Amino acid sequence: MIFTFIRYTRPSWQFNLLPKTKNAFASCYVSAADCPANFLDNRYQTESAKLADAGYRLFFKGVLLQSTQEEIKQLNQLQKPSLRDEYIFIRKYWGSVWAMYTLLIRLITFKNPFEEVAQFIATKKVKKINVHAELFVDKSYTAFQSQLIGSNPLVAVIIPTLNRYKYLKDVLTDLEKQTYTNFEVIIVDQTDDFQQTFYDGYNLNIKLIRQEEKLLWTARNNAVKNTTAQYLLFFDDDSRVEPGWIHEHLKCIDFFNADISAGVSFSTSGGKISESYNYFRWADQFDSGNALIKRSVMQQIGMFDEQFNGQRMGDGEFGYRAYINGIKSISNPNAFRVHLKVSSGGLREMGSWDGFRPTKWFAPKPLPSVLYLYEKYLPQALFRNAVFMGIMLSNVSYRHKGKSKMLAVSILLGIIKSPLLFIQYYRSTQIAERMLRNAMSPEILE
Repeated sequence: MIFTFIRYTRPSWQFNLLPKTKNAFASCYVSAADCPANFLDNRYQTESAKLADAGYRLFFKGVLLQSTQEEIKQLNQLQKPSLRDEYIFIRKYWGSVWAMYTLLIRLITFKNPFEEVAQFIATKKVKKINVHAELFVDKSYTAFQSQLIGSNPLVAVIIPTLNRYKYLKDVLTDLEKQTYTNFEVIIVDQTDDFQQTFYDGYNLNIKLIRQEEKLLWTARNNAVKNTTAQYLLFFDDDSRVEPGWIHEHLKCIDFFNADISAGVSFSTSGGKISESYNYFRWADQFDSGNALIKRSVMQQIGMFDEQFNGQRMGDGEFGYRAYINGIKSISNPNAFRVHLKVSSGGLREMGSWDGFRPTKWFAPKPLPSVLYLYEKYLPQALFRNAVFMGIMLSNVSYRHKGKSKMLAVSILLGIIKSPLLFIQYYRSTQIAERMLRNAMSPEILE
């Protein structure tokens, strides 16, 4: 991303990184030749800022921008955005609260206070916009007749489960109602009180794997190894889906010639549902509880990293790895699930489902796997800001996550708790460093 201030608001966004592939890849960059004239915001002082702003807006309107490394290199040779441009960008997409946060961070990191305050004040009239308004919708999708669906490929629905038979019953009932029928269900059961008879009576092709160890990412990898299906659909054991769920995943892969259909998740707890879940766009995250991927993806970039067993962000790591290797992933609003996020079983057996909110006072914070992930992929400037922002914004409850009004409260609590946070962070770094030393390339699927 050409704007450097994005490191204060979205430091862990994968589109801040440049993929390894030299050919066309999913991006948020737009060239002067391809940019619609009405998307150039003349409040910016530099050409690079105008183009970067337009690319960012187009990305979140569902335009599937593609770039090459050479095109990005040419854009980066333009004059860098000015300080005023940077503050306009923050105010335009995040609002005045985040602009103030950015100003404070820059002041405490010894940037010129006179210049910073001057440009902060000079941009105070810039109002936050709704970037999701006036979407670009490809109307041909509705009438599209998928040849892929017509060829009737085998899909493997992969479900790891742990102490959730009550909810797994509804999951399997939803799968019985699917309009697309050529699929098998591979269940890796890690339940303490294992009940094989639970699976009797379902009108499904179930392949049951009993796994004694409570290892989520090992479970998913084992399931992949136990199927020959060319399409792998990862699912959670506390979710509900509509009858057309599998059909919509396959249709998306075919229509967009994508490698991954990243279904969206509507959670029954947590922050407000993003408007970006309502339309097709390049996916900027991988949700292992609702995603269809081609088998060839794991043959190219490897399977899940099992160092994330017992922790968080294993799906985030896979998403980063897919992106930097040029894998095309589409956020698919039609293949949605309702994620119940129930209070028992699954990851709840191992602690919090949030990487920055451990359940115990002196537990590592963030979880070591978060530091491991960020160290593995992010440059130092992005790493520092991602960790700092995650820690400072995690001092309010999970249900307030993402609410800008709670930003000041969380930062204040972070200052008060700073001695404890230092101890938690130090403990996390020690474990993360061991993970980095033990890191190896994930196993490639045969």
